[in-house]
Amino acid sequence: MDLGPHAAFIWASYGAAAAVLAILAAWLAFDGRRQQRLIDELEARGVRRRSERARPAADQGTG
Repeated sequence: MDLGPHAAFIWASYGAAAAVLAILAAWLAFDGRRQQRLIDELEARGVRRRSERARPAADQGTG
């Protein structure tokens, strides 16, 4: 495959894009594990999600 005089730029661009995607994937994996640890720690302390709490009777109106 002949890319002409711009081959170095083309390959560098592909390399840079691949590096950015790899860094983003690694960051997402790292942050996901960190967030899960924080959630586990909060649940161990007894803190629950707001959506799991029962709503007060005043908030359960039909209107």
